[in-house]
Amino acid sequence: MGTVVDAANKGVNGSLPNEKKFKVVFVLGGPGSGKGTQCANIVEHFGFTHLSAGDLLRAEIKSGSENGTMIQNMIKEGKIVPSEVTVKLLQRAMQESDNDKFLIDGFPRNEENRAAFENVTGIVPEFVLFFDCSEEEMEKRLLSRNQGRDDDNIETIKKRFNVFVESSLPVIEYYGSKGKVQKIDACKPVEEVFAAVKAIFTQVHEKTA
Repeated sequence: MGTVVDAANKGVNGSLPNEKKFKVVFVLGGPGSGKGTQCANIVEHFGFTHLSAGDLLRAEIKSGSENGTMIQNMIKEGKIVPSEVTVKLLQRAMQESDNDKFLIDGFPRNEENRAAFENVTGIVPEFVLFFDCSEEEMEKRLLSRNQGRDDDNIETIKKRFNVFVESSLPVIEYYGSKGKVQKIDACKPVEEVFAAVKAIFTQVHEKTA
């Protein structure tokens, strides 16, 4: 339940109120890297709240709000939703939550997203969890998931992978230069991947405890 303070802050632009300190972990990985499964595991084991920028945009559209209608129209026209709009939705979700630990999934998708998040919220992420997986492995997983074998599927997958590489890798490089990237070999079986994830979160938890 949101408090009166949350309600008051909803309309406020700019940084989050100082009284609430948030721990944020960005989760990045290409299509088929298995990050959705791992996010669910992290939520269960470490008490984080999972936020997906895509889900928040869809929910805003569904709500029929003025903001939602604007987002819907932009998508219809093939325009990219401005980073600030997405960041404000993430910010509001954090303010309305009783938790102070968040996994932000599939965001920032590019350098512009990253800069907008830090400028609007004033939050620097604890680290970026990067699920690294080869294109071949992702392709294999997505094809078996879709049960599809046609060329369209393969072409679409290749496009999605290339978009991820082109837009997200600069973000990973930026945080890597600050020593904030935790890279996971996501080609391994789910259990092994989570063992590696668990080790990272346990270590970070101990440092901040």
